[in-house]
Amino acid sequence: MATLLQGVGIASAFSASTSLDSKKFQLRSLSGRKAVINVVRSDASLNLNAGARKAGRLITNAVAAKGDSSTASTSSKPGHELLLFEALREGLEEEMERDPTVCVMGEDVGHYGGSYKVTKDLAKKFGDLRVLDTPIAENSFTGMGIGAAMTGLRTVVEGMNMGFLLLAFNQISNNCGMLHYTSGGQFKIPIVIRGPGGVGRQLGAEHSQRLESYFQSIPGIQMVACSTPYNAKGLMKAAIRSENPVILFEHVLLYNLKERIPDEEYVLSLEEAEMVRPGEHVTILTYSRMRYHVMQAAKTLVNKGYDPEVIDIRSLKPFDLHTIGNSIKKTHRVLIVEECMRTGGIGASLTAAINENFHDYLDAPVVCLSSQDVPTPYAGPLEEWTVVQPAQIVTAVEKLCQ
Repeated sequence: MATLLQGVGIASAFSASTSLDSKKFQLRSLSGRKAVINVVRSDASLNLNAGARKAGRLITNAVAAKGDSSTASTSSKPGHELLLFEALREGLEEEMERDPTVCVMGEDVGHYGGSYKVTKDLAKKFGDLRVLDTPIAENSFTGMGIGAAMTGLRTVVEGMNMGFLLLAFNQISNNCGMLHYTSGGQFKIPIVIRGPGGVGRQLGAEHSQRLESYFQSIPGIQMVACSTPYNAKGLMKAAIRSENPVILFEHVLLYNLKERIPDEEYVLSLEEAEMVRPGEHVTILTYSRMRYHVMQAAKTLVNKGYDPEVIDIRSLKPFDLHTIGNSIKKTHRVLIVEECMRTGGIGASLTAAINENFHDYLDAPVVCLSSQDVPTPYAGPLEEWTVVQPAQIVTAVEKLCQ
């Protein structure tokens, strides 16, 4: 089944004290009012110190060296600069141009351009039949998309909000995930379901925090999470072309991350992790927005004499155990940093996989830092304590390497 389920993995609350650098641009919200969103670069320069005040001072001007790709300047590189949501749109547009069976459906995806503008101008270019506005009925149009995909279309479905996909969970699980098996391999289902997630206490991020673990339990579905404009576009194109069901998690707080990407076409593997920073002392496995928390913590760790190896796992199902295993055989220590809920989350599954496959190479138990198993609090200061902060990562590495 070439099904792509794309959603924004907004697994955490947006802290009121979170600061995103650089100039601002404005985006129309569904209510018609202007929402101010910061433009940032994918150089780990996000000021994500919220909630870290009591855990020790972070050194933010240190350099996380040794091939740290996330801190390298992109100004001199060839290519063109895009925000993450623009990279997603460019990847989607290229696939619609390449393959006439690719179509988009969902709430406000047409001439409005989507709530986060990932489908902006696509209706003008490809017409209302290939970019179809739907009623607010996730279960219905998800099922319609699956049915369309069974007939040979590659459907991209937007659920507007990742949490709303719970309303279509039966369709995703019992139909999308299992039809290939229950039909004896007769049906392939190329469909994309994407939904920008809520921002913390404003829209209830706890739904999105749990969805990663919910979807991981569905047989027959792949899961990937993008964290930069480069891998957002590459994973989008790969997921659309895949002959398996794929859930692509985006993070709404990374939508305005800017990066220079190649002008030439590229497609990434759906099953490969990314080596963000080579190191010797400890393997830090992370994904999505936590990549930037980890890289901020890495600057402090380097200043303290530690040499962490940072891997963006990207593929949440299946795990890239080849890359992960080679790192563990070198460092012998593992720290997992995620925004998913601790109980039954991605980190729990990854811990089990590591213990099953690489137990003999570990010099210490696997440590996992996850979001708290509580609903995301409305109060900003309480919200900060539910999500892993860079200072906690520094403390965990120090204890792990003792």
